[in-house]
Order: sequence, then structure tokens, then C-alpha cells
Amino acid sequence: GDALALHDVAASPSEPQALIAPWLAPSDAAIRVLLGPQDDYFAHEAIEAFLNARWRLGARSDRMAYRLEGPPIAHRRGHDIVSDGVAMGAIQIPGDGMPLALMADRQPTGGYPKIATVIGADLGRLAQLRPGESLRFASVTWEEAVAARRAYRAAIEAGAERAPLMRDLTSESLLAENLVGGVVSAKD
Repeated sequence: GDALALHDVAASPSEPQALIAPWLAPSDAAIRVLLGPQDDYFAHEAIEAFLNARWRLGARSDRMAYRLEGPPIAHRRGHDIVSDGVAMGAIQIPGDGMPLALMADRQPTGGYPKIATVIGADLGRLAQLRPGESLRFASVTWEEAVAARRAYRAAIEAGAERAPLMRDLTSESLLAENLVGGVVSAKD
């Protein structure tokens, strides 16, 4: 059902341009989740601990899963379930209690209980995080998730804007920019 809009061909600007896309802007807002599908494997206190913790994206994160570092989340009913399908953004809690947010290259099925799933409108923000950065989660209702997805889609459909990046691309202007932000230690 996706449609790509067609536009007349136009020459692109020759000077460097910044893409202003509000849906990609960094934010310290909580990553919104829907609880479940196996949130019944966790006591109320464990769910509250998951939602109230400040998590750190671990250095061993990759395109399969973001490994979160923080307080271990205790299981109430064990940490093994019959394998079932996993969606991008599903947050599994394995036996060590450390959450795994499943990402683009995730496996098709998983056998750990999933405490929550990141809503579609926030998947991009989660995917943009770098190892060492922190995040937190907030539980939302199905209705809030649907409204957030509609707002996200409307922002994308409104399009991005372009703004001149800089006039002269010189060594001085490049040195004034943070071109290597997000570098982490190889020891982490």
C-alpha cells in the first residue's frame, strides 16, 4: 500500500545541504513500548524496574540485537518459552535478566519471554542510538501507539527540508565540526 510520489526533475543545489527531517532528530524522550506479549512472565515489580531504569546501549550491540545494560530483570515464570515469532523491536529477557532489543537482522523466532515491543514510531530513534548512549522506556496503550504511528507517517509525508550546510568547505570549517561524534572505546 505504500506509494512513492513523482516530481518533475530538477537540478539539485550545488552547495552542501543539510537535510532537516524532524522524525530523525535526536531526542531524550523515552522510547515508547507496548507491554507483552509475554509480560505475564514478569512480576509487576520487574515490569516497573524495566520501565523506570536508565538503560545503556552495550558495546556488543549489532544489527541482530541491541544489548541493554542496567539492572537485571527477574523472571517470575522462568526464562524459556516455546519459540514463537519475533517482531523488530521486541524486547526479550534471557536468563541473565539483561534485555535484548531485537533489531533489523533478528532471528525469525525466539525462545525467551518478551516483556515489551518498541512501537513503530520509535523504532528509528532506537536504531539511531550508538553504543554507550542511554535510553529509557515508557509504556503506552495501543491507541497511543496507533496515534504516534499516524503522526510519524504524517511527518514523513510532509517531507524534509533542505538548508545550506556551510558556504565554504575548508579545512578550518571541517575542523570546527564534530565529524567523529559517538566514538566509543574498543575496550567497552
